[in-house]
Amino acid sequence: MMLEDLLSALALILVIEGIMPFLSPRTMRRVLFQIVQHNDRTLRWTGLATMIAGVILLYLVRH
Repeated sequence: MMLEDLLSALALILVIEGIMPFLSPRTMRRVLFQIVQHNDRTLRWTGLATMIAGVILLYLVRH
């Protein structure tokens, strides 16, 4: 069951990640260019905030 949940989550990530480049590749390219302009500290804090939001959402959904 846990492996199925993990694979389902991975599948959803792939679907969600593919939406933007499929619908608007030009916008996706522009967003990626802006992201690479940020320094490491900003990217690290953004990653941390995203992970915390994901953990909170997962907790809320599972409980």
